[in-house]
Formats: sequence, structure tokens, C-alpha cells
Amino acid sequence: MESRTLISGCSSNSRISLIGRSEKSIDLSLVRSQKLVFLKTQNFSKLDLKWVGARRGVECRSSVERVEGVVGVEGFESESSVGLRRKKLGVFVSGGGSNFRSIHDGTVGGSVHGDVAVVVTNKPECGGAEYARGKGIPVIVFPKGSNSSDGVSAADLVDALRAYGVDFVLLAGYLKLIPVELVRAYPKSILNIHPALLPAFGGKGYYGMKVHKAVIASGARFSGPTVHFVDEHYDTGRILAQGVVPVLASDTAEELAARVLHEEHKLYVEATSALCDERIVWREDGVPLIRSDRVIRPAELFLAREKKEEKLKPIELLFYTGNFRNYLQKLFSGAILLCSGVCSLSQNCGPELDSSQMKSFAA
Repeated sequence: MESRTLISGCSSNSRISLIGRSEKSIDLSLVRSQKLVFLKTQNFSKLDLKWVGARRGVECRSSVERVEGVVGVEGFESESSVGLRRKKLGVFVSGGGSNFRSIHDGTVGGSVHGDVAVVVTNKPECGGAEYARGKGIPVIVFPKGSNSSDGVSAADLVDALRAYGVDFVLLAGYLKLIPVELVRAYPKSILNIHPALLPAFGGKGYYGMKVHKAVIASGARFSGPTVHFVDEHYDTGRILAQGVVPVLASDTAEELAARVLHEEHKLYVEATSALCDERIVWREDGVPLIRSDRVIRPAELFLAREKKEEKLKPIELLFYTGNFRNYLQKLFSGAILLCSGVCSLSQNCGPELDSSQMKSFAA
């Protein structure tokens, strides 16, 4: 079963602003790419739209007042990140660092408007730390080991992160409790990812395979990762985003862990992208929401064809969102109604279309 990503603050009442400050028009062609396609709309008042075909993708996001559009084809930037300084990230790891690697790939590939400035670990020989050194990223050991002279104090850690210019802290499989000094130094700026749907299966002692074994033992039908802000306790900070995967009757802890981890890599990168783009807003009751400034093209059709090694034909981009599609449906429905009336009057075009036929044309 295909997993689905859920972002807190879901809504479908997005509105689109197509009016810009220029009378220029856009006429772009879709190129072969395994990235999603985004389209900038600011500064343009006319869009050449000539192709309709793919179904609209489903995204669950926070309510937005304006859709700016971003890009997943190399060479474009998200409208929300234009003019913003690239953020510096401090990543904490204790193990292999697969989430860290996904985030680093996102910064290099352009999906995350930031850079990993430093890595912090309590295990200097772990895979995540070795990966960082291989990429030329400095590594800090925290906390200081009982049998080692390496490591820094909590106060020194905060000073070091500030010296590296770190804007946000990301915990990616870090198994130590974050010191109070760090939480206070970076309010609403520290994210963690947990391999279960919080608030269930969280807290001290719930990590790694222990989480997945507990999920299976409970009989839960669904699991998935949770990205949340960090406070002074284990897994109790405000939830920002969650992904959902099925728990199968035959699942082992290892099988469930692999399914959840696959979703983690996508969810954490998306949450980090929102953080760096400054698209996280806080509701009055303290709940964080991801503001969507993106119009995400449904790339599944094209990716499926590429997997079959079919040659893609050049097609023109369609600015395609829910409300805009509804607008087009009403426009086409009105045109059909008008043509039907004209044909009926002229008695040269056959019988009028009934309401069910008009609906089928507009769908």
C-alpha cells in the first residue's frame, strides 16, 4: 500500500493570485526530470496554458492565502525562498545518519534552502559522523564521554553552534536528551523526528526497534514518523508533520521499521525545507502549521512513464491547483451551456445537452 504524507493543519481553501507587475507571459516545456515541477507566478499576469491531462495530486497542508509556486526542475527556486538567506543547520546524530544524509542531499540538490554547517554526535565513530567528515563538515562531540577527554559542555556547545552561525538544530537519530541551555538558546528552532505517530509510542525508552515492536504488539493498524519541535522532555514538543504507513498483519519490527524509515526521509526533508523557507507559522493556541507557498505539479504520471522507459513528448506546463481547476471547470461548463443554447436556437447542431452530459464535459 502506498504511504501518504499528512501535514498538520490540513485545508483545501487555498486561493491563487495570478496578477503580477508585468505583462510578460510564460511558455515553458516539461523536461525529462525525476523531480517535481514547480512554476513561479509572481511578476506574470498571463499564463499560456495549453495542456490538461494529469490528475491532480493530493496534498494535505495548512490553509494558505496565496500560492506563489516553486520549482523542482534544476535551475529554479521556490518563490518563498527567493531573497531569503540560506540557513545554516546543525544536525545531531548517534547512528548511521540516514536522515542526516537525506537532508544533506536536499541542501546540495536544492530542495532545502540551507546548508549543514556542523554535526554534533555522542558517538564520534558512528556512521553519521564519518559521513560528515567525508563531506568536509566539522564534527563536535557532545556530551563529553566518561572515559574520554573529547567532548564539550552544554555551554560550550551553544557557543560553538553560534560560532558556526547555526540557525536551526535538527535531531536525526540523536539518542541523548538535549540540554536545557540549548533549548533556551534556540526556541522554536529545534526539530526532531520520531519513528511513530506521537503522542503514542513516545517518551523515554521509546527508540529504534523498541518503538516498532511496541506498535506491532499494540495491534495498531497504522504507524509512521512524526516531526516535532523539541522542548526539555522526550517527544513532548509540538507536532509539525506526520507521515502514515500501514502496519501489516505479517509485519516484523524490521519490516515496519524499513517502511517508516522510507517515509522519514521524505517527511524530514520537507519539514526542513519549510523551516529554511520560513513557511512555519504558529496558531494562536501554539500549534505550528506549514504554510504552503507551493504549487506542486503531479509528477506521478511522468515518473511512471519514465520507469517504463517510454519517451516523453514535450508538453507545456499547466498551472494546476484545486481552486484553479474548479475555475476552469466552471468556465468550460459555461462555454458548453452557451454553445448548446446557440445550437438550439440555430437548430443546426442537434439536440441540447442535458445536465448530466454537461457535467461529464466539465469533469
